[in-house]
Amino acid sequence: MDVGPSEAETFWTAFLRKLARRGLRGVKLVISDAHEGLKAAIRRVLGATWQRCRVHWMRSALAHVPKGQQTMAAAALRQAFLQADQAAARQTWRHVADQFRTRWPKLAALMDDSEHDVLAYMSFPAQHRTKLHSTNPLERLNKEVKRRADVVGIFPGESGIMRLIGAVLLEQNDEWQLQHRYMQVEAMAELLTPPLIEGEVTPADDTQVTPQAA
Repeated sequence: MDVGPSEAETFWTAFLRKLARRGLRGVKLVISDAHEGLKAAIRRVLGATWQRCRVHWMRSALAHVPKGQQTMAAAALRQAFLQADQAAARQTWRHVADQFRTRWPKLAALMDDSEHDVLAYMSFPAQHRTKLHSTNPLERLNKEVKRRADVVGIFPGESGIMRLIGAVLLEQNDEWQLQHRYMQVEAMAELLTPPLIEGEVTPADDTQVTPQAA
């Protein structure tokens, strides 16, 4: 954890670089909301695939649809998520977008712009996909952090934040390791070839790999 004045790219870049210095390796996919600073930092430091949280995206998408028709629109959008592979998902996605283009042009435009980001998880093994398309585990953690922080109200300083929230995170870490592991290590065997992270040196040629931010 860390505390910063804002969620700008500079904060996220420093945060991810700190994790890399502590030994973070092999990141294949990062799932988050569509925060531009975080997205840029992920590209710059980790060079990993980025997945836009499907739950958050669906809320944004349905905001372009009248309330009485949201159930129908949501069912149509989910057809892409039910496909067996990424190629079929993309084909269905574009077909649905074209169907919506006249009735809800803003929704169709959103689908055009976010197709790659929302369907990124489809390039991963099928057995992992139900765990990779949203930030639900993080949302549950954030809810617990907020519940504990609301008791305090206003923290006297950064050290107080670190002590309380750090204790919450340690509790959750122990729970994830011992009771409620989200993904079993054994099931991730197909993903074990790690990519290089910014600044990492390859044993073969001592060449640094530095992904460029878009």
